[in-house]
Amino acid sequence: MRPALTLLALSALLAPALRAEDFSTFTKGRLTAAKSPEGAWSAEAGHAEIRDGKPSGKALRLFGAGEGKESRSVTFTPAANFAKGGMLTFRAERWSGKAPFKFTVEGLDASGKARSLFDGEKTVKTGAGAEFAVEIPAGVKTLRFTTQAPEGAGVVLSEVRAEAAKPMLATALEVTQPVVPMLIRKKDNPAVSFKISASGQLNPQRLKRVAVTLNGTDNLADIAGVRVVCTNREKILMDDETPYTVFGAAVKPARELVFTGDLPLAHGDNYFHVFIEPAAGASLDRRIDAGVRSASFSDGRTLQADNPEPAGRQRIGYGVRLHGDDKSKFYRIPGLATSNKGTLIAVYDIRYEHGGDLPANIDVGVSRSTDGGQTWGPMGIALDMGKGGKDGVGDPAVLVDPKTGRIWVAALWSHGNRAWAGSGKGMTPDETGQLVLAYSDDDGLTWSKPVNITEQVKKPDWHLFFNGPGAGIAMKDGTLVFPAQYQDGDLNEQGKKKGTPFSTLIYSKDGGKTWKSGTGIKSNTTEAQVVELADGSLMLNCRDNRGGFRTVGVTNDLGATWTLHETDRKALPCPVCQGSILRVDTDKHGPLLVFSNPAISGGWRSMMTMKISKDMGATWPAEMHTLYDSRFTSGYSSIAPIGKDAVGALYEGRNEIWFVRFPLKELLGESPTPAK
Repeated sequence: MRPALTLLALSALLAPALRAEDFSTFTKGRLTAAKSPEGAWSAEAGHAEIRDGKPSGKALRLFGAGEGKESRSVTFTPAANFAKGGMLTFRAERWSGKAPFKFTVEGLDASGKARSLFDGEKTVKTGAGAEFAVEIPAGVKTLRFTTQAPEGAGVVLSEVRAEAAKPMLATALEVTQPVVPMLIRKKDNPAVSFKISASGQLNPQRLKRVAVTLNGTDNLADIAGVRVVCTNREKILMDDETPYTVFGAAVKPARELVFTGDLPLAHGDNYFHVFIEPAAGASLDRRIDAGVRSASFSDGRTLQADNPEPAGRQRIGYGVRLHGDDKSKFYRIPGLATSNKGTLIAVYDIRYEHGGDLPANIDVGVSRSTDGGQTWGPMGIALDMGKGGKDGVGDPAVLVDPKTGRIWVAALWSHGNRAWAGSGKGMTPDETGQLVLAYSDDDGLTWSKPVNITEQVKKPDWHLFFNGPGAGIAMKDGTLVFPAQYQDGDLNEQGKKKGTPFSTLIYSKDGGKTWKSGTGIKSNTTEAQVVELADGSLMLNCRDNRGGFRTVGVTNDLGATWTLHETDRKALPCPVCQGSILRVDTDKHGPLLVFSNPAISGGWRSMMTMKISKDMGATWPAEMHTLYDSRFTSGYSSIAPIGKDAVGALYEGRNEIWFVRFPLKELLGESPTPAK
C-alpha cells in the first residue's frame, strides 16, 4: 500500500485564491513579532530574521546556536482554521552544511500541547531548496518550526502556506513518456508515465478506472503482460528496489485496455506508470508503445489526459544480466565486441555481494549472442582469481584480434586491498594492483588461465596501472590496443600521497605475446576508450574527473606523445563517467565514429545517447543524436558493430546489464523501415 501522507513533493495545484506567506510585507532584519493576512509570526530575540530570498524577494532565516545543542524556534499562527485539519506547504533549505543538524515542525493545540508533524533532518538539504507538504491534524492552532545547528548554520523558509482541510478533488491527468527500452526478461518496463494531481484532504478520492492504449505497438504478440502501478516518486529508477503498488494488470494485450481497481489518492501529485513485460520472442527490430486516455474516480468524475498518446515509441531490448541471475546481486562495467564469427561477446563484473568496486568478491563474467543480441546464452567466467573478496578481479575490457580470431579480456586483479584506493608503488600483488589478461580461441566458449602483464606495462613508481573498461581495438596494421589508466608516483594535485590519474593505452605488435604502455594524455583523466582514425592515428576519448566534458586527444606514435584534439572538453558533454567510442566503416558514408554516454554535463548519470560523426570526431551534429534511455542509470556503456548495418549497445541500468541495438539508418537520422 502507499505510505501514509506525511511528506510529498509540493505541487502547484492548491486553490488559485490561496496565498503563500512570502514575507513581502515584513521589514528586513531580526524578527520578534509580525503579522500579515496569512497569519502571525513570533520568535525570541536572536532566533530568526527576515532576509533577501527567492522567489518573492524575502525569506525567513532560522538561526542555529553555538554547538548546536540549543534549539531556536519560530512560531506561526495561521489565519486558517484547522478544526477539521489542513495542509502546510513550504520551501526549506539549509544555508550551511555544518553538522549536527536537526529541523522539525510541530503543531500546537489551544492548550499548547505539541505533536510532531515533520522531521527534516535528512530531507532538508543545502542548495536551491525543496518544497514540502505536511498534513495538519484537526485542532492545531499554531505551528512551530525548530532547528538545532551550529552557529553560522540553520534553515531558510519561504512560500509558507497553511490551508484548512477541504474535500479532495482530482484536478489534472498529465501523461509523459520517458525514453525507456522494453527489456526482454524484465517485467517492470515503464512504457508511459502519468501523474494525477489532487487537492484536498477530506473525503479522499480513490482511483477506480484507467484507460490505456497500445495503438503505437508494431505487434501485440511482442507483449506478454501490462500493468498499471503507482509509485511514491516521479522518476522511477527501475533497480527492482523502487516500491510500487499494482493498480491493475492485463495478461492479454489489446489495442485498447481498461484497468479497474481501488487505490486512494494523496494530496498533491500521484505518480503512475504503465509497465510492460515483453514476450520472450519479441523482436529487437520492432517497437512497443503505450498511452493513457483517461482516469476515473470514486466521486464519479473522469479526467481526460492532456496528452493521451505521446509522440514516441519504445524500442525493445534485452536484460542480459539482472539482479539475482546466477546468484549474484549486482552486475556492472560492460564491455562488448564482435568476434570473427559475428558473435557478440559481452563481458562485465559479477559483483556477487554488493554493488561496490574492488576490493570485493568480483569475477569477470561473459555472455554470448549468436543472433545479433536477440537472445543470449548462459553466463560463463572469463576471469576468476579465487579466494572470494580477497582476490577480486573486475573492470574488464574485451578485444578481438581479426587475424587469429583470438578474443582477449583485460581486467584489474586486486589481491587484498590493491584497487583504486589501496594500491601502492611496487610491482608484486602484495604491493599494487595487477593487470591480467585471459583469452579465448573458441569464440568465447572457454577461457585461458590468467596472464599477468603488470611487469611489462607498469612503472614501479606508479601506484596503480590497469586497463580502461569497455573494449580495445585491433588497428589496420594488426596492432592490438587496449585503453589504460594509471596513478603516478607523485603527490596528487591536492598535495596528498596518492598519485594523480592519467589516461593512456597499452599495445602489442606481436599478437598479444608482449605489451607496452604509452604516456599519460592529461592529468585527472581515467577510464578511456580508443579508436583508430582514417589517417591511422589513434584517438583516446577519456573520462575527465573535472566533469562537464570529455577529454579527447590523438597520438601518432602509440601513446609516446599526445596532441589534444580540437574538440577536447568542448564537443561531448559528460558527467564524471565512462563512455564508449567505435569506428564503423560503411560503403555509403565512409568511416563513421559512433559515441555512447550519459549525454549531460553534470548531475547523476542519465540520458544515455548515441551520437554519430561523419568527420572523424570533428563534429557531432544534433540531428545524429539518438537518446536511448532517459532514466538515471549507472551510466557505463560499450558498443560494437552488428553486421554492416547495425550497432549494439551493452550498458548499465542500476547495477544490471542491458542491451539494445540500432540500425545505422536510425543513428544517421534516416528513417529505417519498421519491422512487422
